[in-house]
Parts: sequence; C-alpha cells; structure tokens
Amino acid sequence: MMRRKNGNKRYFTRMGTRKKVHAFVRVKPTDDFAHEMIKYGDDNKSIDIHLKKDLQRGVVNNKQTDWSFKLDGVLHNASQDLVYETVAKDVVAQALNGYNGTIMCYGQTGAGKTYTMTGATENYKHRGILPRALQQVFRMIAERPTHAITVRVSYLEIYNESLFDLLSTLPYVGPSVTPMTIVENPQGVFVKGLSVHLTSQEEDAFSLLFEGETNRIIASHTMNKNSSRSHCIFTIYVEAHSRTLSDEKYITSKINLVDLAGSERLGKSGSEGRVLKEATYINKSLSFLEQAIIALGDQKRDHIPFRQCKLTHALKDSLGGNCNMVLLTNIYGEAAQLEETLSSLRFASRMKLVTTEPAINEKYDAERMVKNLEKELVLLKQELAIHDSLANRTLVNYDPMDEIQIAEINSQVRRYLEGTLDEIDIINLRQIQEVFNQFRVVLSQQEQEVEATLRRKYTLIDKNDFAAISAVQKAGLVDVDGHLVGEPDGQGFGLGVTPYSTKPGKKSKSKKMFKEQLGSLARKEGAGSPVSGKDLEVSTSKTQLTPSSKEGDVKELPLRDRETSSIEPLPSDSPKEESRPPRPSTPPPKPVAFEDFKNERGSEINRIFKENKSILNERRKRASETTQRINAIKREMDMTEGALNFQRSLREKQGEYENKGLMIIDEEEFLLILKLKDLKKQYRAEYQDLRDLRAEVQYCQHLVDQCRHRLLTEFDIWYNESFFIPEDMQVSLKPASGIRPGMVPISRLVALRNYLKTMMGLQQGHRK
Repeated sequence: MMRRKNGNKRYFTRMGTRKKVHAFVRVKPTDDFAHEMIKYGDDNKSIDIHLKKDLQRGVVNNKQTDWSFKLDGVLHNASQDLVYETVAKDVVAQALNGYNGTIMCYGQTGAGKTYTMTGATENYKHRGILPRALQQVFRMIAERPTHAITVRVSYLEIYNESLFDLLSTLPYVGPSVTPMTIVENPQGVFVKGLSVHLTSQEEDAFSLLFEGETNRIIASHTMNKNSSRSHCIFTIYVEAHSRTLSDEKYITSKINLVDLAGSERLGKSGSEGRVLKEATYINKSLSFLEQAIIALGDQKRDHIPFRQCKLTHALKDSLGGNCNMVLLTNIYGEAAQLEETLSSLRFASRMKLVTTEPAINEKYDAERMVKNLEKELVLLKQELAIHDSLANRTLVNYDPMDEIQIAEINSQVRRYLEGTLDEIDIINLRQIQEVFNQFRVVLSQQEQEVEATLRRKYTLIDKNDFAAISAVQKAGLVDVDGHLVGEPDGQGFGLGVTPYSTKPGKKSKSKKMFKEQLGSLARKEGAGSPVSGKDLEVSTSKTQLTPSSKEGDVKELPLRDRETSSIEPLPSDSPKEESRPPRPSTPPPKPVAFEDFKNERGSEINRIFKENKSILNERRKRASETTQRINAIKREMDMTEGALNFQRSLREKQGEYENKGLMIIDEEEFLLILKLKDLKKQYRAEYQDLRDLRAEVQYCQHLVDQCRHRLLTEFDIWYNESFFIPEDMQVSLKPASGIRPGMVPISRLVALRNYLKTMMGLQQGHRK
C-alpha cells in the first residue's frame, strides 16, 4: 500500500495488478465498404487488411500487402447501446469502487469519434458514451443508500496547444486572471484554474455537459462538415463516504472521457487558413501521443515524453498509470481511406502493449482520524481502570509524569545503586521507561565526576595531540617511546635515560625543575583544545606519564625514522651470523641497511615475498583479461538484443502471423535468438571464472601482506641490534640467552645499562 499526505488528508493507494490496455475498433457504416480488402475474424477480435499490388511499380514489388491486427473487439454495424455495453460499462462501474477510468476515442477525421463519445441530440437512442456514463453513475448512487457519494464534473478543451475551460461561461464562474496550467503533485496531475462543479442530480450534470458542448470549436472541410478542432476531456469525480461506519477512510476516483480531434491528410481535407493551422496543431499533438504510447510499450525505456504537448501531459495518469484504460479506435471501411485506416490500427495495436496498474484510491480524513483516536484513548483508559480495580491497583496513573514524579524515580535509582533500597516497585510501562532513563542520567553524572577528579589530580595529554607530545619530548621529559625520564626520587632509581642536566646529589633541584617544566607545558599545550576522557591516558604516579602514539601503515621500504619498535616480532627462520662485522661509528641510512638485510639475513623471507607477489600479479592480470572478455560479450549481447527487439517491433507494427497457434517469425529473428542464447552461456561461464580468480587474488594479497609485515618487523629487530644496542649488552641477545630478539625495546636495554653503571658507581663509592 502506498501512502501520500496532503494537508489534513492522507492518501492511500492499494497496490493493484498490472493489466494491459483494452483496445476496440468501431467501423463507420458505409455503402461503399471494401469487402475484398477488409475482413473480420470469426471471433470479432481480429481484422485483416489486404492491399492489391501496384502494377505500376513493376513485376518485382516487395511492398507488404497483408496485415493482421489482434484487438479486444471489432464493432461493425454496432448500435450505441452495444458500443457502451462493450466498451464503457465496466469502467464506469469500477469507478464507484475506487478505480480510476479513462475512455479515449481515436481515429481519422470524420470517422465518428464525436458521435461515439457524445452522440446525436436528435434521437435519444443515439446518445453516446458520455451521457450514458453520467446516467449509469447516478443510477448506481441510488442503489447504494449506505454511502454518501458526491459527484463533480469538469470540461477541458485543448485548442492549438492552449487550455480552455468549456464551463467558464457559467454565471457563477468568474473570469480567470491567470492562464490555466498543468500541475503535478504526489496525488497525480491536475489542471490549475479548471473549474470543478458539484452535481447533485443527473439533470444538473446534463446541463453542464450541454453547456460545454456549445462552447466547443468546430469547423467544416471536405471530409467533415462538423469537424472538432480541439481535444476535449470530460472528467467525472466521484467521492464516496460510508454512512454506516464512522471510519475516517473513504474512496475517490475519476473517469476521463476523452474525445480526440481527428488526424487529417491535408491533401484530402483541403484545409486552408485557420483550419490549416488547427490541423497542424492536431496532427502534431497526435504524433506526440503516439510517441508516448511507443515509449510506454517499450519496457526498457526509462523516460516517457509526457511533457512534449498539453494532451500527453494532461493524460499522464491515464496512460500507463493507476487507471483502467480503454481505447476505442474509429476507422473508415472504404477503400479510399485504407492508408489512414492502417495507421489507426497500428496505433491501436501499440496501445495494447501498454500496461496499467489500476488500484483503489483510499483517503483518510485527518480530523476524523484524530476524533476517532481520542475516543479510542478514552475507552482504553476506562478498560485499564477496570482491570486495575479488579487487581486491587487503585492508584495507577497513566498520564505523563511530572517533575516531582521524575525526581522521586531518580532518588529511588540512586538509593538502589547505593544499596539502601532492595528493589524498585514497578507500576506501569511509563515508569519502567523513566527508570531506565534515570539510570542513564546517573551513569553520565558519575562519568563526569570521575573525569573532573582525574583532571584535578593528574596532568592529561591528548593521544592525538602530536604537538604536545613533541614538545614534551623536546623538553627532555619523556623519551622517544613516550615514557618519563628516570630520576632519583628517594625510593630508588627510575628506569630511563637520565637528562644531561641531572647529576647525583641534586635530587630536589632536578625534581623541582621537572615539575615546573611539566606544569608550564600543560598550560602551554593543554589549554588550547579540550579533550575527552576516552582519548586520554593517565599515569599511576606523579613521576610517570605514559602518552600513547599511533603507529602508521608500514610501507615496503622502512623510510620512517624511528628508534625502536614495540611490535612483537614473528619467529624468524633466517640464518643468523655467528660473527658480527665491526660496528660503524654512525648507523647507516635505513634504505641502505634494508637492501643489505634483504641480501643477507632476510634473504629467505625476501625470496618468499617476491614469489607471492609474482603469483599475485599473474592472477590480477588474468582477472583483468577475463573482465575485458566479459565486457566484450556484454556489449555484443546488448547489440544482439537491440537488433532482436527491433525485429520484434517491426513484426508487431506490420502485423503478426500465426499457424496452428504458433507465432511465425522470420529467419533473421530466429538466428538472433540463437546467437543471444549462446552469448548468455558464454557470459555465465566467464563470470564464474572471474569469481574464482577474485577469490584467488584476495588470498594471494593476504599472503603478500603477511610476508611484507614479517620482513619489515625482522628488519627493525636486526637494525636495532646491529647499530644501537651497546656491545656489552650483545651477550644477552645471543641464541643461548633467555631473551628473544625484539622482546625488550632498545630504550629499555639502554636504560638498564645506565642503571647498572650507576649502581656499580655507588657500590665503589661506599667501598672507598
């Protein structure tokens, strides 16, 4: 169900099933009927046209001479009663059940469209579809006393691509200041400025119909003395409310009765002057209508050219929309008009390809809905009061809580968390929701209090504030790993690199200097931007601060300048050197050292890395080639399908042939079908290969990433051990020792070495 809103009303449309447009043909009676050229099927649902070959074109003449058109009915020598029963009766009947309907008369000028739609005024039996539809509507209203049904009508004329209101001449309809325009909104298409008139009885509707007919523009030419020079749309609006149910739902519908102006061949009609200009506009709008019908019949078309002319724009809802659509094509039965007859029949066959989706139009009155909901709310409260009294719960209140009640619940939650209250009594659902809300409030307050306490006790540095971390490192307060520099504090020695300004015996001075530097840094760097508690790390003592740093993505070449690595290395199977070359005075650049590492200690890992990378590139190349083949097959499929659709549309336009219930197609269309089938088979096979290759590429990429990470990790370990760890500490990193390579960061080893030297110096001082 689709839901749409407009003002105080809500519009609902039940989704319907798609159905094709019904197309009928009515043949104008004539004494000169071409029996040899026009033949009807036995079921009166098909018509065959045969043209004699033009001998002037020579013996070899491949021009088509036979056509067959399938329709929903052929009306030949049919009365007005039979035409209405066949074409319009069901559409009008379903309109009172909420379905929109459209009945359109199309054909050559003088073929009897206006007679079919309006009828003749001389004889009551000759009245057309329009007056009979009004009569049926009011008769069905009289048969439904349980519903209050309102009927409104409007009469629109489209003359030379201009909109006119045929009922604007009525005394109570004032002159329009602004020109009428076609407007679209979520409820559909309507004409702004078109007057809509309420009719309470059948006589009022007929009076409006006759008033509009007198205002229509007509002219005469050689083919029709009273030719309509404009397209006219008579619309009946129906709105039905139930008298027995107090439901806010009601149904609406509309019936569009369209009398199109006839197409003209200027050579036959002999139109001149104003009539010629009118004929030009008529043929142009009918051509745009046919283009819209062709687009609607093509399922692949996304855009339908409705706005090319006023006629197609005004009928947008009817053509392929939420509507029961019926086309009645009027044709001549004479041989002289056979070309125009063929054109009209082609239009009817194209219209049969169009599908619509008729659905019931339901609306909801917001004011009545609110009143019904208020009544239901009162009844539900009364029913709850009865249940509470039976359960001895007399003090239950279902109204929204005030501030006093919310404060009481907050107090209960706090006492429950403190342990002074064992449980909270549950009264209703509204109280349960408020209890959870107060739990959230208390938790938020406690988080704020904890953060405030930590800010008063410790100096906090934002993890992402790299400027503050860099300033702390430059000041010598932390090392490159983010750990505080060790200083004597009376309890022992902290591990780390002692600043150059620190000397033994000046404990209080260095400690004071450290506090002053830390305080000034916090004021300078930390006052700029507030930070949240989630992005902060707090030290556990006043002489230790642990800021964290983010590790960037590892590239293939280790160009970043870092002293140590805290990554846990993978076990290495690479051969280790038994004897180390002399250590240079300054470490070589990392790119140069990396090339040496790949040729010596990391040669095995580098070889595996290159092999995996070559396999990955090969799989990617195969996947790219397969993708190109798939795209080529898809382009060929599209071209073949386009050619096949062209052949089908050409066959449908020229008429379809059947032999014992089987559709006959030519050899070219058959070959296209076979080719398209083979291409689809190739496409599926190639696509399956592409899926397998993509899975292999993903797996190979994972292996390459693993090898790259291991290669870089072991390089960091080797680089630090070879150029930064003191030689007297190398013994601890031998294979027989208990420390694995990379287990202890380089800064820790250096700090441990300094600590041991300091302890040895103190012991020697005591001995002296």
